[in-house]
Amino acid sequence: MNRAFVSYKPEEFDEREGKIRTILFGLTFFHSVMCERRKFGPKGFNMRYPFSDGDLRDSSIVLQNYMDGAGGSGKVPWDDLKYLIGEIMYGGHIVNDWDRLLCAAYLENLLNDQLLDEAELFPFAEGKASFKCPVA
Repeated sequence: MNRAFVSYKPEEFDEREGKIRTILFGLTFFHSVMCERRKFGPKGFNMRYPFSDGDLRDSSIVLQNYMDGAGGSGKVPWDDLKYLIGEIMYGGHIVNDWDRLLCAAYLENLLNDQLLDEAELFPFAEGKASFKCPVA
């Protein structure tokens, strides 16, 4: 997760609204899990998928665009985000049905309203100190 968070520029991350930063945390956690599963070979996934930081970057851009399009309605388009991230961004690499199902299950558990309800658990939630990129 450290490596994934360092890919965000601190000033770019701090400019985003608290809700988006919280969803980015869930997205970064998802990315980290997907990348780590590759290390376990056939026990992790049925084949080695080329997930990269570019997938995370593109997914965060999609998130920002969708949240800007929501127009401050406060409602997060979870189903749209899960489809775009799970079926297009990451799912574009996945060719096995079981791996695709696993990807969808991770997103279903990570990207939902519960994530926003538990935002105070994250170090960069509203009213807390802003996120600082760790030094390697």
